[in-house]
Amino acid sequence: MFKFRLHNEKNIEKNVEQNVDKKALIFGLMSVFLCGIGFSIIAPVVPFLVRPYISNPGDQAIAVTLLTSVYAVCVFFAAPGLGALSDRYGRRPLLLVCLFGSAIGYLVFGIGGALWILFAGRIIEGITGGSISTIFAYFADITPREQRTKYFGWVSAVAGVGAAIGPALGGLLARLGYSVPMYFGAIITLLNVVYGILYMPESLDRNNRLKKITFVRLNPFTQLVNVLSTKNLKRLLVSAFLLWVPNGALQAVFSQFTIDTFNWEPVLIGLMFSIMGVQDIISQGFIMPKLLLKISDAQISILGMVSEITGYGFIAASALFSFYPLFIVGMFIFGFGDSIFGPSFNGMVSKSVDSSEQGRIQGGSQSIQSLARIIGPIIGGQIYVSLGHAAPAFMGMILIAAAITVLYKVARVNITA
Repeated sequence: MFKFRLHNEKNIEKNVEQNVDKKALIFGLMSVFLCGIGFSIIAPVVPFLVRPYISNPGDQAIAVTLLTSVYAVCVFFAAPGLGALSDRYGRRPLLLVCLFGSAIGYLVFGIGGALWILFAGRIIEGITGGSISTIFAYFADITPREQRTKYFGWVSAVAGVGAAIGPALGGLLARLGYSVPMYFGAIITLLNVVYGILYMPESLDRNNRLKKITFVRLNPFTQLVNVLSTKNLKRLLVSAFLLWVPNGALQAVFSQFTIDTFNWEPVLIGLMFSIMGVQDIISQGFIMPKLLLKISDAQISILGMVSEITGYGFIAASALFSFYPLFIVGMFIFGFGDSIFGPSFNGMVSKSVDSSEQGRIQGGSQSIQSLARIIGPIIGGQIYVSLGHAAPAFMGMILIAAAITVLYKVARVNITA
């Protein structure tokens, strides 16, 4: 009897897998991979591109974090609209336009010439940076509900491969000039656009599209209120917001932190950034599938949060003692937590609504993340300069501890269900 039931379950899972459009899946994963490279390849060199336009060294960290914040501001305003437009017109045209805009942004940032031009490049990238919500909606379209968390895990793993390659490659290309990684990022993204034009199938059936788009759906603040009012989502999104604020601060000050604390060059910074990508590959390939068999999405999210707190502790200690091995250990532990939180969170979000609402929900979720990444870098940059290099890590420990208490009720419901 047990063998028959096991065999039957395997057949059901096999049939579910066969329902996924392979061409759509390959394009989606390829897009995520190339986006991972394009986005991460610039990370090691941003402080070095800013340096010529800053006279006071103390202002460099502020400028770097503001560049991160202005990107997030643009994503915040653009993401809900892009999500709604993809619900109306399909994922394909919106995703291709967004990728093309990102390529233009990389190119402008690389050309530079003045600080305002760097900000202009980030604004262009940010306006089209809501594409990640369209990518998640795309995967929600092409994957069965029962398998969605697993496929989001694949997305994170593939993004991790791109993120692992990108920073190391960017650090090496920086030897040819600090702008070279930007140009390479633009080329990679344009190749993705060409691949999409040739091979990307539309994932959203016309019967599931919105009939019309109202101004309300394009308003990010209205979208925030609507998404937060969705049943079972409010507690989840609030906890994620508390996690994303310090994560945004860490991302913004990362390069500057390693320069100021350990006097690292772009190659070493790129290799350190690559740890996050390697951690994604290991976690998604070997650990996440086993976790999904044993515990719920909410419990996986809490495990990720605890790991991030621990990682922040090591990062803070590395700043206090100026001892880089502690920083490396901390980034490995933080990277593990971040890699398992992402797919479990996206899985819970996508399961909360039906197909016609995926773009709206993912766009609203992206806006909340962008709001956190507006606030995080600004606060992180200020306390980094005024309170010391360890301050952003201490902030992370405090806010994520609060996030765990907010999400705990979700996990408890899953345990007793």
